[in-house]
Amino acid sequence: MQAEIGFANGKLIAGVDEVGRGPLAWDVVAAAVILHPDKPIAGLTDSKKLSEKKREALFEIIQRDALAWAIGRANVEEIDKLNILHASMLAMQRAVEQLSPMAEFALVDGNRCPNLPCPSQAIVKGDLTEPCISAASILAKVTRDREMDEMEQRYPGYGFAKHKGYPTKVHMDALHKLGPTEIHRRSFGPVAKLLD
Repeated sequence: MQAEIGFANGKLIAGVDEVGRGPLAWDVVAAAVILHPDKPIAGLTDSKKLSEKKREALFEIIQRDALAWAIGRANVEEIDKLNILHASMLAMQRAVEQLSPMAEFALVDGNRCPNLPCPSQAIVKGDLTEPCISAASILAKVTRDREMDEMEQRYPGYGFAKHKGYPTKVHMDALHKLGPTEIHRRSFGPVAKLLD
């Protein structure tokens, strides 16, 4: 399967990934990417294995050279209402639905596929093996990281730019001292405990 070049068996292939399942705050963000068959992008891999500088550089290249890309999300209210797994699926579904041209097949990072408008296949650790999923993981991570940098300005004292909302000691200490903000996920244990 030549998924890395956007086409396989003549079909347009999208890579799909999400970021932000583990944090206690903010949205879960997903991306879908169809790579351009004539514009291969060097250096694509799991976004977590790349330095911030390298991710930022690839983010610009993917947006410029991909045949199509889109960002989808589920917000904090949706996460609390649906649970994080279903919210992640919804974010990925929204990303794929926004692609133009539409994907004819999707490769999804992980062990299950969301409800998509095209056939799909889940691939565990797909962000390491399928360049189109790697590209999606980079778009999703950089988008969410930049948003968490903005949250640092909006909610000073929580350290969002550093921990991106994950339950680090710094974040937990700030939560205990300052209390949850409106961007904290109320259904997540550590936040729910403080609200009790």
